[in-house]
Amino acid sequence: MVGERIRVAILEDQQVFRECLVAVLEGAGMEVVASCAQTAPFLARVREATPDVAMLDLRLEVPGRDEAASGLTALQCLHDFYPGVKSLVMSGNQETQLVEQCLSVGAAGYLWKQSVGLNEVVEAVRRVARGERLLPVGLAWTSPLQGFQPQQEVVSTGGELGKLTLREREVLGYIAAGADNLKIAACLGITERTVKAHITSIYKKLGPENRTQLAVLACQLGVQRPATV
Repeated sequence: MVGERIRVAILEDQQVFRECLVAVLEGAGMEVVASCAQTAPFLARVREATPDVAMLDLRLEVPGRDEAASGLTALQCLHDFYPGVKSLVMSGNQETQLVEQCLSVGAAGYLWKQSVGLNEVVEAVRRVARGERLLPVGLAWTSPLQGFQPQQEVVSTGGELGKLTLREREVLGYIAAGADNLKIAACLGITERTVKAHITSIYKKLGPENRTQLAVLACQLGVQRPATV
């Protein structure tokens, strides 16, 4: 991306906010190739324009319908059909389960609208375009890592991952991929009892309260997932 303008597609149903994003991103030297309120035209523009980053809202009001559409549909389509496009979710929803769901279907970052300023949005787009992963500040179970985390730092052997043994990092990767203990044991050629011992150690070292929180933390730390599970 060095020397090239970052190409951005925006899916946001609130016109004022959408136009504000366009103005801010273009003012920062980026090129907004799509600015849409609904999923279908948004995906059509993505197909035509091949942006570097796609910014998505999750709740999209549809004229004439009582229920709001979900930006998760667009996020899933980007993951399945446009893997080269890096997705950045901007939402007012702070449910950790939803954050985890977005990460599981390929989101490179998740920002809370209520807690970011315009400069932070611009920086988030730049970081996602560079291949970094972002999570919102304030997740209750997170490690001391705060704010934007460069991927090259969180996947290193230092920091939080430096507390884990190589085997524990392998186990954590399988947990992030959704494997149960029996599957992890089979894939690594160890007993299920040994897997449980590794997981207990991981809990003590990283501090999450349950397996769901552990999986999300693994995504935040950039743990490498196995190719197949």
